[in-house]
Amino acid sequence: MLYGFSGAGQSKLNRRRCGIARQRSQDRTSVNRDIRAPEVRVVGADGEQIGVMPIEEALQKARESHMDLVEVSPNAQPPVCKIMDYGRYKYELTKKHQEARKKQKGFQIKEIKVRPGTDSHDLETKVKHIQKFINNRDKVKVTLVFRGREITLSQQARDVLERVAEMTSEFAQVEQFPKFEGRTMTMVLSPK
Repeated sequence: MLYGFSGAGQSKLNRRRCGIARQRSQDRTSVNRDIRAPEVRVVGADGEQIGVMPIEEALQKARESHMDLVEVSPNAQPPVCKIMDYGRYKYELTKKHQEARKKQKGFQIKEIKVRPGTDSHDLETKVKHIQKFINNRDKVKVTLVFRGREITLSQQARDVLERVAEMTSEFAQVEQFPKFEGRTMTMVLSPK
């Protein structure tokens, strides 16, 4: 039960109400005395329809079952309220959000920079870094940077990126083929 209805412990009751007000501003769920509608449609704790009744009568039914009256659908006419243990409901909702967050797969885009004249040994080192990133389930953006007159070496630059794609073909696939963006050429690799 969210808070008691007895006269004892009024300071505790006020503290809890303040906590509810702060919490309600975040999730907008009205509970017990925070429900402002004069008449509500009540659903029981086991899911059966109890019917439309004045708010005071609905609160009395919630008190009798030692549970809370929670406004489930505030926009309906009249608003729909359910008799439930609000603390348990919030706990289960938090657990569901945590499980959903665990199942999400996050990845980052790592960047490797090369030049048109990058030697084969240096490329092998870069490929080892790419393999490490791909094994961590990250995507890799291979950026080839042109400086000065190197912009005329576009075919040589494409050859470098094709060699990188060949060297990584065992563990990565080309998600975005090489394309020019100003003075750079980029290619994106992702895990197979």
